[in-house]
Amino acid sequence: MSGVKLIKVGPEDDGQRLDRWLKKCVPELPYGLAQKLIRKGAIKIDGKKGKTDTRLSAGQEIRIPPIEDKPEKEKKVRVLTDEERAYIKSLVIYDDGDLVIFNKPSGLASQGGGGVEHHIDIYFPALEKDGMAPRLIHRLDRDTSGLLLAARSAEAVRRLGKSFKDRHVRKIYWAVTAGVPEQNDGAVRAPLAKASGPFKDKMVIDEKDGKFAMTDFVVIDRMGKEAAFIAFWPRTGRTHQIRVHAADVMECPVLGDDKYGGHSEALEDLPLAPRLHLHARRLVFTHPIDRKEIDITAPLPEELMHSWKELGFDPSYKGDPFAELDEK
Repeated sequence: MSGVKLIKVGPEDDGQRLDRWLKKCVPELPYGLAQKLIRKGAIKIDGKKGKTDTRLSAGQEIRIPPIEDKPEKEKKVRVLTDEERAYIKSLVIYDDGDLVIFNKPSGLASQGGGGVEHHIDIYFPALEKDGMAPRLIHRLDRDTSGLLLAARSAEAVRRLGKSFKDRHVRKIYWAVTAGVPEQNDGAVRAPLAKASGPFKDKMVIDEKDGKFAMTDFVVIDRMGKEAAFIAFWPRTGRTHQIRVHAADVMECPVLGDDKYGGHSEALEDLPLAPRLHLHARRLVFTHPIDRKEIDITAPLPEELMHSWKELGFDPSYKGDPFAELDEK
């Protein structure tokens, strides 16, 4: 175990953030352990607890507690090809250094696990800046396209995570449903839980043990009684929330949703996109660092544009169907 280290900040590092200074000047300290020590208040700046985004001044003394020496496990480093680097950069629609926002295509998972090998965050090393690669703030279903938010610094990740948890992020999804709801607008409140047995990859409404879930919706357009263009605002962030609420409460599943019954015989002769017709269209939130409002939209992918037009819906709709709702 290495002992306590006392390191003075040199003039060349004046104004540097603590987390970036540690990465540069204490390379033997793993990033994850550094974050843990900062949260515990174990890394001191002139005797006071430091924070991840604390700006250092030349001459300050940084105290690093003893670090246990552990043999490093061999890691298989995945080297990205030029094509992979170009691919992830092609998905970026916003990058200000702190935040990165993607327009994720359908079919690409947000994260690995459960045997999923192809997911968006394997590409994140290609977007590293100042030694920091993006980290996801939230997730989208593999088959859902649209806006996916990531941040580079631990502080931005923490603040944005809290914004999502406290429901301070406005998330608008566009969908085409098989069938039309009885009401033009409303709010669905139905608790969700993971199904069991052979259906464990699905979510179900469970009034007894389910977690609270609420989704606002507004019908923007209809094609008779066969299909509807609907805007959804999930106030909570449960797995498959929009899909289950649309199918099991509104009785008009998202078109193309094989898991929750999104097939329509009435529409099967139309040349519609063979995918889930759900798109994360708009995000509105407060920037975690400069506190400015971010309001960003993702255009429909080409295959969904084709479906919207085939059904007579406007893929360039600019209205805000939730403008009159209280944004709590």
